[in-house]
Amino acid sequence: MNDLMQTFALIEMSITCSLVLMLGIQKFSQLKFPLAAKFLLLFILTNLFFWRLGMFMELPLAAYVRGVVGDLSIVSTLLLWSTLLPSHKSAPLAFKWSIAIIALCFYPFALGLSMIDPYAWGYGSNIFLLAVLLSAVICALINWTKGTWIIGLAIIAWVIHWHESANLWDYLLDPLLVIWAIFALVSLFLQKRKEKFRSGYLFRPG
Repeated sequence: MNDLMQTFALIEMSITCSLVLMLGIQKFSQLKFPLAAKFLLLFILTNLFFWRLGMFMELPLAAYVRGVVGDLSIVSTLLLWSTLLPSHKSAPLAFKWSIAIIALCFYPFALGLSMIDPYAWGYGSNIFLLAVLLSAVICALINWTKGTWIIGLAIIAWVIHWHESANLWDYLLDPLLVIWAIFALVSLFLQKRKEKFRSGYLFRPG
């Protein structure tokens, strides 16, 4: 069972690495791949990351990446994988703010800033589970159905013990997700500031 879990984790990381690489290629080359081309490229890259390539590497490329970053949360993974969908839209601003604020409260306390340890709630606190379920309901209320599905699948993955961790937090949050949310918020702030500056310059008297 443990070997099977490791294999699934390696496949998951291989797909994730392939998608990150594909998004990077698209961003810097300004190319837009058709859906069929995306899946073909994803298949090729996933195999490159999953299988041992030999030479000086004893493990697959995905195993080295996993050794550095660990297992990503299910939320991070599904957010990234959803970029393949034709109807993909960016996560709402409220979600990004929620991630940033939760991380700001969670990590300092989890690292021992006080006697409160929110990480311990992830081992089966009913109140914490209800709070997570409530967040899924809120996603539905703000018309972000994808968010509801992502949180719901993260809870299911935790219940069936998809990853090695038995803590619900590890299925919902990870440092890379936090970095993404903060980077998105900072980028939006700088963009708004730039637009405001341009608007002020254009309408400046004289």
